[in-house]
Amino acid sequence: MGSTSGSSFPGTIDVAGEPEDERLGVGRSFAYGLQHVLTMYGGIIAPPIIIGNAVGADPAAIGMLIASCLFIGGLATLLQSLGLPFFGSKLPLVQGTSFASVATMTAIVTGDGSINEVFGAVLAASAMGFLITPFFAQIIRFFPPVVTGVVITSIGLSLIPVAGNWIMGGNAQADDYGSVIGVGLAAITLVAVIVFSKVGRGMISRLSILLGLVVGTVVAIPMGLADFSKVADGSIFAIPTPFAFGWPEFNVASILSMFIVVLVILTETAADILAVGEITGSKVDAKRIGNGLRADMLSSMLSPVFNSFTQSAFAQNVGLVAITGIKSRFVVAAGGVILVILGVLPVLGRVAGAIPMPVLGGAGIVLFGTVAASGIRTLSKVSYKDNMNLVIVATSLAFGLLPVVKPDIYSQFPDWFEVIFHSGISSATLMAILLNIFFNELKFGSGRNKNAFVASPPRMVREDEVRALEDGDTFVGGKLISKEGAEVPIVRVNELGAETTSLHIPTADQVRADTSAISIRRKRRK
Repeated sequence: MGSTSGSSFPGTIDVAGEPEDERLGVGRSFAYGLQHVLTMYGGIIAPPIIIGNAVGADPAAIGMLIASCLFIGGLATLLQSLGLPFFGSKLPLVQGTSFASVATMTAIVTGDGSINEVFGAVLAASAMGFLITPFFAQIIRFFPPVVTGVVITSIGLSLIPVAGNWIMGGNAQADDYGSVIGVGLAAITLVAVIVFSKVGRGMISRLSILLGLVVGTVVAIPMGLADFSKVADGSIFAIPTPFAFGWPEFNVASILSMFIVVLVILTETAADILAVGEITGSKVDAKRIGNGLRADMLSSMLSPVFNSFTQSAFAQNVGLVAITGIKSRFVVAAGGVILVILGVLPVLGRVAGAIPMPVLGGAGIVLFGTVAASGIRTLSKVSYKDNMNLVIVATSLAFGLLPVVKPDIYSQFPDWFEVIFHSGISSATLMAILLNIFFNELKFGSGRNKNAFVASPPRMVREDEVRALEDGDTFVGGKLISKEGAEVPIVRVNELGAETTSLHIPTADQVRADTSAISIRRKRRK
């Protein structure tokens, strides 16, 4: 069956006319879904590895944490993309273990706390976050293009160091960290992605990221950088056991620290919802944001039960949506199914885990750069004439990049401050919102939208008016002059549609004082 909305994919069916609702075949959906999983796999397994090592867990326990994070990430992705009443944005958003909480969780376990205290803090803080989601759902008003553009750009720029760390090997303590061979492998992967994007057609071009990862991994095998020898070690099938490490423990200080992290996660997830809405061209309103945030918090509340941590939308997968042009939420749902399978089949997780970090980093350059480019495209739609939007963009981006280029800039500040502003995304988002409110929302003088700092409304001319003009027509001193030098009469149309001839274009003050619409058109010659 052909597409019902002009899709370029043969066999595509748009069930509801929205970009995110298009359905692809099962094979394509799982192929693109696998691409999503491989894109975020390194990010989703990093937190359990870090926390597991921080508490001194053995390899088997760390493996259990990884499987649990994959399992919960899959369920959270299904909830976010497919949705239930009042839960889920129904957008192509991949959910997974949030890296924003790693620093706080590490601080808990290194401060004489246990992993059960971490689980208790995540559970309680997520419940508190769930209760305040209606407030966050109202922030849509404060995210005009000048803010969303900054947010999307900062997401991409903030992820570049992640790609750089992957390219260098992912482990700063390793002897081969930053080796020429590793960087060269990342370069091979990057070139493969670009070549497949250029020469491929249809599915090959859209699967360029996945194919690039395959090429990079194949090249890495004879180089000794990809080791599949341990794939068969361990159990093949295992369902995550609830409370495998014991019952959660609740500590007030840990809960409050984690709640600050939850506020950051809510901000970042709201930003990702807006970002993917901008990329897909989908309508995003307060209700949709609220549903997405509730799914985020419900997943985070469920995570500790199955030995996992806070959940949030993955920004790198927003970039994958942009670069592939695959906007279907059902593709992301297929990725969620794969994550669940990886969570109950540790052997498959070990296969994906064998992909070298430099390979992921090479693909990450394109992915994360695409996110930033999408933000720049949004910012190109913003008017910078007679307003302070340029100051908003410049200040917010620079402020957001401070913790990215100088990670220890807030090391002397209180922990709660560092948790919030250590994230470049949160820093840029908060600054953009505050500056937009200050310059474009606060009332000055005669009222809102009447001060000199507010962006001027866009100028618009009706199509029929443009067609009535001829080459050589010019406006001089408020008069319409033809190329022959003759003045063309101006017709004013009042509210009743009656026309009265005027020889001059009314001034801006006259327009504001008069409720009648001004129409410019040439009188037809008899």
